[in-house]
Amino acid sequence: MTRWFARWPLALVVVLGASAPAAASDLALKRVVLSNGGVGYFEYEAAVDGDATLSLSVGLDQVDDVLKSLIVYDSAGSAGEITLPGREPLTRSLADLPFDRAALGSLTALLDALQGAEIRVNGPTPLTGRLVHVEPETTRLPDGSTRTRARVAVLTDKGLQQFVLDDAESIVFTDPVLEGQLTEALRRIAAYRDTGRRTLTLTVHGKGHRIVRVGYVVAMPVWKATYRMSLPADPQAATARLQGWAVLENFSGQAWKDVDLTLVSGNPVTFRQNLYESYYVPRPVVPIEAGGRVLPPADTGALGPVAEAEPAPPPMRTFRAPMRAGASAMPVPAAPAPPPASIEAAAASEGATQIAFSLPAKVTVGVGQSLVLPLLDRDLPARRLDLYQPSVEATHPLAAIELTNAGDIGLPPGVLTIYQQGDPGALYLGDARLGAVPAGDKRMLSFAVDSKVTIDRSDAETRHIIKAAIAQGVLRIDRSLVATTSYRVKAASAPPLLLVEQPRRSGWTLAAPDPHTVEETGTAYRVPVTLGPDGGARFAVALQRPLQETIGLTNLSDQQVAAFVSSSELDPKLRQALTALAGRRQTVARQQATLDRLHTQRKQLIDDEARYRENLAALPQGAALRRTELDKLTAAEIEIDRLSASIAANSKSLAEAKDALGAYIAGLSL
Repeated sequence: MTRWFARWPLALVVVLGASAPAAASDLALKRVVLSNGGVGYFEYEAAVDGDATLSLSVGLDQVDDVLKSLIVYDSAGSAGEITLPGREPLTRSLADLPFDRAALGSLTALLDALQGAEIRVNGPTPLTGRLVHVEPETTRLPDGSTRTRARVAVLTDKGLQQFVLDDAESIVFTDPVLEGQLTEALRRIAAYRDTGRRTLTLTVHGKGHRIVRVGYVVAMPVWKATYRMSLPADPQAATARLQGWAVLENFSGQAWKDVDLTLVSGNPVTFRQNLYESYYVPRPVVPIEAGGRVLPPADTGALGPVAEAEPAPPPMRTFRAPMRAGASAMPVPAAPAPPPASIEAAAASEGATQIAFSLPAKVTVGVGQSLVLPLLDRDLPARRLDLYQPSVEATHPLAAIELTNAGDIGLPPGVLTIYQQGDPGALYLGDARLGAVPAGDKRMLSFAVDSKVTIDRSDAETRHIIKAAIAQGVLRIDRSLVATTSYRVKAASAPPLLLVEQPRRSGWTLAAPDPHTVEETGTAYRVPVTLGPDGGARFAVALQRPLQETIGLTNLSDQQVAAFVSSSELDPKLRQALTALAGRRQTVARQQATLDRLHTQRKQLIDDEARYRENLAALPQGAALRRTELDKLTAAEIEIDRLSASIAANSKSLAEAKDALGAYIAGLSL
């Protein structure tokens, strides 16, 4: 064989095909790395001399991940081909047979698919011939129900004959080739469904005696971190004892014996691809070309020059937890209970995206068993306090611990059980949830409701004018919308410290108390509260949001103008200008009212005039009433003329007043 792959020491050439079985003991499991991202890295070792063939047995459900991630480490050699039994899609595997997978769903479907095949039927009426077809036959029973049976037509030497499929004792295909094809189809289906293990055969090339390592990444249960915190009996103590443990399961399909175990906390991107399935790309049918024509593929464009290689990431910094020789020194009462037993902490290292904990001793665990391993043991700064979170408990705050990670390595997320040391022994206080804590950061661990402290809250909103200006006929007002939450605290036994969480609101800023005294989280402000000698306190938290309002002066209603004129928040000059504006608007309004009244009176006289004319037309000449109606008509016409003159004069005055109002508005600039 030409060893073209010898130039690439870590190259992997995967050949899917049959391989001769090899001893599974060639590679021994030496190292396991479990990630709480739901995957595990398994590394094997084998001592080889020169060229060697190694075997690796993995579960069928792991083959896809192994093909995706398998890597070979060989300091003095190169990786060659890797073979394993292939797994062709079932539809493709049965493509060379005279029937498809659906034909094996029932006997009638199989017989229909094999029309023309010669069969021998054993039963009440034996016969031999070629299959014609199978059709259902429904008959009605004496009790009124129906029964459907399959009737098979066969072409024999005596012509077409039929038999009921249920009556046949056996059916034999006389063609041994067809019988073999049916047997082969069933064998292939059984092999495809086989959920056993697969053996990969790896070839390595090199010289001399050396150690070869093989690793891969497969799906594994997430390992869980769980913590125990022991608080000193003195509530004013500045530190607490934190011990971490890891809970994990060995569902890898193989026992772990004396393996080096590393637990990784992070959030890697991981996925699975069905690499063990064979895929066929559908190809277009191209007509036969004549005259030497060619069919080049369509151009998809260039991606530009090849990018330069990215620099290698910086090396991981390593931190090894100190080994405890005995119990840590902690403040204890006169009759102390023993502190938590020391545990041998794992060596920890932190990279850019994850934290790795390497267990100090090798691990042995059987298949399908769970394991609890010590992870860390530290004395960390801890402060007792009450934390009020209205979304969790509306009336009482939560007893909590402010834990600061003063170490060099972050803490993975997990659940935490809190104890308090005392006489005669420890007291369980509650559980808490610990999120991931980077080095130097802190977390609040709420573990119980403090019913000795009661908090009442009420909300209100107010609007204040900050600034107002007039320019180009537009009144611009800058307002401040203030949302105030008033708190009243009553405590039968005051906590060491009370923090009140005020929910943050998008677009709002903290106005009170002093922002320099308040911590800010992603969702809330944490306001420290000092309780009085009686255990009570009253305070308010105010959030403000700016609002800008723009109103055309000509669009202001009389009520709005009156409200602005009476507002003490406006500048006196602005109020004076709005007062003058109100006077001019009133003048226009009065003149408009007078003009409207004149129009109403004139319209009434015009209606009366029309009625008088109708009356005159109805009265005969010489009638006594004609003189009366004629006098009324004359008086109405005179009054109409007078009102028309007044309307003209008032219309002119109104137009002049409106022009004066518009000029006044246009000239305002404050």
